[in-house]
Amino acid sequence: MKRGWYDEGNRIHSDLHSIAVSADTPAPDMAFQAAAEAMKRSAHRPEDVAALMHCPVHYQGPDTWSAPHYILHETLGVRAVPALEIHHGCNGMLSALRLAAAQLMADPGSTAVLLTAADNFSTPVVDRWRISSHYVLADGASAALLSTRGGFAELLAVGSASNPAAEVLHRGGEPLFPPSITTGRQVDLESRSRYWAEQWANGVTPPVFHLGDLVTETVDRVLDEAGVTMAGIARIAHSGVALDQLQNGIFDPLGITDAQTVWDFSRTVGHCGASDQILALDHLVTTGAVGPGDHVLLLAVGVGIEVGCAVIKIIEEYR
Repeated sequence: MKRGWYDEGNRIHSDLHSIAVSADTPAPDMAFQAAAEAMKRSAHRPEDVAALMHCPVHYQGPDTWSAPHYILHETLGVRAVPALEIHHGCNGMLSALRLAAAQLMADPGSTAVLLTAADNFSTPVVDRWRISSHYVLADGASAALLSTRGGFAELLAVGSASNPAAEVLHRGGEPLFPPSITTGRQVDLESRSRYWAEQWANGVTPPVFHLGDLVTETVDRVLDEAGVTMAGIARIAHSGVALDQLQNGIFDPLGITDAQTVWDFSRTVGHCGASDQILALDHLVTTGAVGPGDHVLLLAVGVGIEVGCAVIKIIEEYR
């Protein structure tokens, strides 16, 4: 803030304390380091993995190049299995979790699916401090292994719901072609918000809805499928966005207490794309904040607008 990077007003309403920043570590390298750690902790072998799903938000490397196959090669060696890119924004890991669960249920021969997410936003097309007043983009990576052999936690339910009419809010007045990245245009979500403010002032009404309604609808459905109530959720691993956004869109609509959130952790990291929920879960289990018998709700909100969530049950001490 002393350097003029971050607006004082945004700092106050966001209540963020620090942001994870990596100057020049490529996102795919972060991903395979996280994947290697996940494989080590899970005690699975490369031959157990039936697929890899990588979930980026930002650009990963050269155009027309496959970051997922790079991560697969660096993590598992020459393993002839699919390596997919799940480009679903901040919902990426939860969508990948759902797809991985579907694969494991549909293919009896599959043992495990490796999930990764990674982003480095230190690029010229993004100003992490000013792209949005709702968050500060942070650099980081995460990985998880979903397996039929079990582990420290059990996935009870996962699902999502969207309000596709709201996609125009993130599109603003920008043309669909040519894509903005090909013209060198910097990503600026605040300018898109101003566009809709101007449209509204001129009599063009944007989609009007409350994010909390979509959050509540999605969470209630997934909790019901898991056979758990909100009162039975020990902690919520949520996105690392500004505190006022979390309170208005998630905390207040769900009626959760401060003790159920991971704000004490996420306020020190920032918004790491699709990694927020897995990073928060790792923090909860490695610090002993949750243990056997506890239920954790993973909750993400992405552009679309789409809400994704999953319920997991901790079944043994994390090692």
